[in-house]
Amino acid sequence: MNNFIFENKTKVYFGKGCVGEYLPKIAAVHGDKVLLAYGGGSIKCNGVYDEIMGILNAQGKCVVQFSGI
Repeated sequence: MNNFIFENKTKVYFGKGCVGEYLPKIAAVHGDKVLLAYGGGSIKCNGVYDEIMGILNAQGKCVVQFSGI
C-alpha cells in the first residue's frame, strides 16, 4: 500500500434551533447530493427529520438516506 494521509474533520452542532439556523448555510456551499445517516427513527418522531428534509428539498438537494444505524 502507498503511504497516504487521511483527515476526517467533523463539526457537531448542539442545541435547540441549530438545524434551522445552520443547515441552510452549510448546505448552500456544498454539492447537490447529501447523505443523511440516522438511527432507528427518533429523528422522525421528534420532527428533526421533517425539518432537515424541508431545508434540503427547498435547496434542491438530492438526499440519499442511510437509516437504522
